[in-house]
Parts: sequence; structure tokens; C-alpha cells
Amino acid sequence: MSLLHLVCPACQSVNRVPEERLRDAPDCGRCHRPLFSGQPLALTTAEFERHLQKSDIPLLVDFWAPWCGPCRMMAPAFEQAAAQLEPHFRLVKVNTEEEQTLAARYAIRSIPTLAIFRHGQEIRRQAGAMGAADIVRWARNAPR
Repeated sequence: MSLLHLVCPACQSVNRVPEERLRDAPDCGRCHRPLFSGQPLALTTAEFERHLQKSDIPLLVDFWAPWCGPCRMMAPAFEQAAAQLEPHFRLVKVNTEEEQTLAARYAIRSIPTLAIFRHGQEIRRQAGAMGAADIVRWARNAPR
């Protein structure tokens, strides 16, 4: 039995969940809220760091800005992708206007930009808006 570390989206505590129980809608051991909601999480820099460093599932990040038309157009597709990819991916949104240090650290030059991180390392990146099916296909084809 393989245990995965998952960061709670509500209280930020790290939970250990058996891999075979991911599909059983696990709750946080501390706050008892669901570990997955089928919706992307909006993260601050500190929350992003916690998920990046402490979670064993890949982090699929949408770097976006509120003034960006393509970002707003892609938002519903990213939400649909979250419902399909969780619990094997954690989908998050990072507002590059509010979290400029993250945008600078990862050299985000155009938005929207999607990036997949595994064990703290970026493994894949794609700039430009995509539909839900394309996001799901792109994420599932990421290197393991």
C-alpha cells in the first residue's frame, strides 16, 4: 500500500492517503473538509509553495491575470478539466498580478500559461488558451 501526501485546500495541513483510496473522496484528518472539490484552487505564494513541496500528486497550474481575455475564456475549460483530472492532479490558479514573485520565478512571459509540477520540479509547460479536452489530454500525456 502506497501512501500519498496531500495538502488540504482548506487548512493547508498535510494528509497521508493510501493511493488506492484517492477515488473514495478523502477528507482532511484535521479539518474534515474534502481534499478534492472538482474545482481549481486559487493559491497565494505561500499556499503554492506548500502544495508544491508537500504534495505527492502533480500540480497543474494556470498562470493567469484578471485583465487577460484569453485567460477568462479558458477559465471554464480549466474548471471542467479539474473535475476530470482530480484526484490524480491538483489544479490551481495563480493570479500573476497578485503573485508577481511566482510569475517572475517561473519566467511567465505570456498568459495563460499552464505548467505541471511534480515533486517540486516543473515537468511540462504550455502557453496559450486550451479547451477542456485539450487540457486533460495534455496533462495525462505529461512525463511521469
